[in-house]
Amino acid sequence: MTATAQQQTATVWQGRVPFRVHVKGDGPSVVFFHGPWGLWWGGFLDALARSFRVYAPEHPGTTPGEPDTVQQIDGLWDLILCYEELLERLGLTETMFVGHSFGAMVACELAAMRPSLVRRLALIDPIGLWRDDAPVMNWMLLSPQDMPAYVFRKPDGAAAKALFDLPDDREEAALAKTRLTWAMGCTGKFIWPIPDKGLKKRIHRVTAPTLLVWGDEDRLVPRVYADEFARRLPAARLEVVEGAGHAPHLEQPEAAARVVQRFLSAGAS
Repeated sequence: MTATAQQQTATVWQGRVPFRVHVKGDGPSVVFFHGPWGLWWGGFLDALARSFRVYAPEHPGTTPGEPDTVQQIDGLWDLILCYEELLERLGLTETMFVGHSFGAMVACELAAMRPSLVRRLALIDPIGLWRDDAPVMNWMLLSPQDMPAYVFRKPDGAAAKALFDLPDDREEAALAKTRLTWAMGCTGKFIWPIPDKGLKKRIHRVTAPTLLVWGDEDRLVPRVYADEFARRLPAARLEVVEGAGHAPHLEQPEAAARVVQRFLSAGAS
């Protein structure tokens, strides 16, 4: 997180689901939907905030002190409707979306349900489609020791350490591990046993120009899915980020931000 991002709370779903939203920057609005390991605000979002007003909501259940919020949401469609209500509360009736992994699936589902909500759509290593010949790795089954090697190209690099390394203090380490595990559970509830909840039947409804950003060594979601998304989306192009795994915006933040900024700026006017 960054201390300079403002925080605000908006409550939706008949007062049962509070969202904490991190906000930074000035300019056209961009909503960032984070991936399975919680919201991490670093160089990528800071770079976007230099050109845009970035709204980054925390997925229900991942906000400290609010772990049970996710239990108010029964399934994926309830979740998508919660996010729709959140955008209405924030006054974001026509904006741009950036999503990573699970968050990219949420962004794509929203764009399919309400095409008028989104002017531009940037999807970073999205999930949401399935091929039997190229299964997506179920990261819920990976051990803590193995997970960095699947998420990052360099499992001992700075990005991997920032996301997965535990504090030296035993109590703090236990708390950090619990939060990370719970974040995966809060998102995994809407993904597994396989991350195919019917998006392929709805994705044709997306009308926004779409940028697909893919790490060149994604070990969780095979590269063939980049082609699947590009084929199914009506106006999509692909940018591959070198030296990155499943989280190029964390592992190569400058390169990822550069291609996303360029794409979003074309639709900001």
